[in-house]
Amino acid sequence: MERDLVSRAGVPFRAIQAGAMHGVGPLRALGGALRTLRGIRQAQHILDEFRPDVVFLTGGFVGVPVSVAAWAQRVPSVVYLPDIEPGYALRVMARLAARVATTTEASSRYIAPDRMVVTGYPVREAFAAASRESARQRFGIAGDERVLLIYGGSKGARSINRAVLTSLPRLLGLAIVIHVTGKNDWAEVSAARAQLPDDQRARYLTFDYLHDDMALAMAAADLAVCRAGASTLGELPYLGLPAVLVPYPYAWRYQKVNAQYLADRGAAVVIRDEVLLDERAGLEPQVAGLLRDPLRLDAMRQASQRVARRDGAGQIADLLVEVSYCHD
Repeated sequence: MERDLVSRAGVPFRAIQAGAMHGVGPLRALGGALRTLRGIRQAQHILDEFRPDVVFLTGGFVGVPVSVAAWAQRVPSVVYLPDIEPGYALRVMARLAARVATTTEASSRYIAPDRMVVTGYPVREAFAAASRESARQRFGIAGDERVLLIYGGSKGARSINRAVLTSLPRLLGLAIVIHVTGKNDWAEVSAARAQLPDDQRARYLTFDYLHDDMALAMAAADLAVCRAGASTLGELPYLGLPAVLVPYPYAWRYQKVNAQYLADRGAAVVIRDEVLLDERAGLEPQVAGLLRDPLRLDAMRQASQRVARRDGAGQIADLLVEVSYCHD
């Protein structure tokens, strides 16, 4: 997936080998260690060829070989922590880095204070250009309609998608629904949409995936339902979009910590994945309660805006320049 996204942005892409060594079985850990060693040698060759002034890294075990190679060649690195809590690989990279950029101040309990710099999340330029008016025009939505946005990442979120389909007629009675399903559930959702009456089908806008138009979908919405990956810490506050967050239950603690951070600040409501279909605390009653309460939605919108750091990309760029000059 990274290759496609990087190539789409017009940036040269070079792949290296890497493997997980933590939280897996012994045989897989051994294989991961061997791939990481090969990845270090590959990264060293790339560094010799490219001769960078500074290396920029983010989470995931694929960054470890590059981090080690940069450290061995005395090339300074800046690591960006998008989630609040770092995983094992990012903890390793942070120890070898000159600086660690973080999305929020809440990461201070995990990162040494002399290395941590709070920059905010680097939001794409499409978000800066997205206005509510242009967004609603793009999707053909009248200005006074309530809009509910549902999405779950590039592959989608099956439990969220099926909870939506279960209560779809009732949700459509409350709002126009923009549903970004992910590719895995596209056929199932498309079939369900085809069975709706014409008036409901017109209020149910479905997409398997959105690229730059995702920013417009978020700008058009009054409320979002989504997972709680790192992007929610940056993109939702940037647009002041209230959210019902459903942390992915198999992603260790990252998404739970992210979701709770926004909920504690009044910008979101958290639902556990296993209660999505609950008649009292599940998706439909939570969404319906918020859509029927414009004062609460407005309070959540303001709380979300207070969390926002709107120049994350620029702050990270400044940090990279600073570290490269200090190294010189």
